[in-house]
Amino acid sequence: MFPSLLTSVAFVAALASGASAHVAFWHPSMYGFNVTDQTFSYDNRPQVPLYNMPFSQWWFHGHIDYPPNDGDFLTLDAGGTVNTILSCDKGATEFYNSSQGGDVGYGSDSPCVGAPTSAFHTTGIDDVKGCALAIAYKSDVHDVQPDDFTIFSVNHTCVWYQNTAFSVPNLPACPEGGCHCAWFWIHSIDSGAEQIYMNAFKCKVTGDVGTQPLGKPALPRRCGPDPDNGLPDARPENCTINAKLPMYWYQQDGNNMFEDTYHAPYYNDLYGFHDGAQNDIFADGIIASLAGSANTYTAPSSTYTPTQATTTAQAPPATTTAQAPPATTQSSEAPASPPTTHVDPTTAAPTTSTPEPTTVLPSTTIPTEAPTSIDIAPVVTSEASTSTEAITSSESAATSSRRCKVRPTESAQAKKRNHARHLSGLHHAH
Repeated sequence: MFPSLLTSVAFVAALASGASAHVAFWHPSMYGFNVTDQTFSYDNRPQVPLYNMPFSQWWFHGHIDYPPNDGDFLTLDAGGTVNTILSCDKGATEFYNSSQGGDVGYGSDSPCVGAPTSAFHTTGIDDVKGCALAIAYKSDVHDVQPDDFTIFSVNHTCVWYQNTAFSVPNLPACPEGGCHCAWFWIHSIDSGAEQIYMNAFKCKVTGDVGTQPLGKPALPRRCGPDPDNGLPDARPENCTINAKLPMYWYQQDGNNMFEDTYHAPYYNDLYGFHDGAQNDIFADGIIASLAGSANTYTAPSSTYTPTQATTTAQAPPATTTAQAPPATTQSSEAPASPPTTHVDPTTAAPTTSTPEPTTVLPSTTIPTEAPTSIDIAPVVTSEASTSTEAITSSESAATSSRRCKVRPTESAQAKKRNHARHLSGLHHAH
């Protein structure tokens, strides 16, 4: 009985310390796998959200100098599926032996064992917004830049289960030394503040690998049904098709998305990410309405104009500091019935670390505080003038044709943001 009491005490203590719980991808192949709340001068555990941070702190979660052990890779079976472990606490996963608090509930398939759904930023399964896996075909972590990642798989029910399956397209083999992959998540605006999640890891493509290289990824665009903003119908002509970049949002620098607090970008149909393997990534990303002009049009790429390129993370002395790239162009636990992309932990094999045009239709969405992928509708012209002309034309068109719900008052916005930050635990220092 005494050991049982100790286990209960440890479990309660873990819940107390994770009152403002968040979610991370967990695997020995990840950067920062053994980072604790004492490793940095601020809480930089893998599950801590990324918000208003300089590039050096949010890129790779600031964990580049905390790499996995040699030989630790997450294997991706080309044309198959990969199970990922998503949890608020490593102690609730199969890796609990290396967790600060030990076992705090391993065996449950909830991402946050014993906690309300607000702990993983949702009001219910209908409020989850999806998450994604991306791959970069570079083996040296110091060579990997934001534009190198391509989203290759999406799960629309993420984050709802700890065991979350991702379908893998027919990816080509990685270079010698492996690839770099990353997990990305942006949660609902109804359940937390404006923040992103990124955990990077080393990966390898195995099995019947493909031979076709990936296309050049482009920025995702807001194009799906958006009834909350008076746009019940999808606008497929506004979607970016083929290869797409991850969405870097709401940081001090290095952003490629500039949506405001109330129009967060998501890894789901709203931004043209269908559920499952992204089998169109073998062609260059391009706006759907311009696809017929592919021979004369260059797909837009994210533009990084960091203001703090030399900012260093507030961490213990390290040999390498990430730098921003140069400018280039309260409810119940999860339900018992899982979706088709959910992995049953009782039957799934455990995760291991063994290597194994034409005319552009105007955007009609709500404009944000800065030009964004919502409003930018590039036109067929030279690269030098594309950005300015597109912003001017799309913003004027959106002004005359948008249908919006009434924006909250300034006091209401402030109240909601304060409440959201409280839910998200943004009282910790950055």
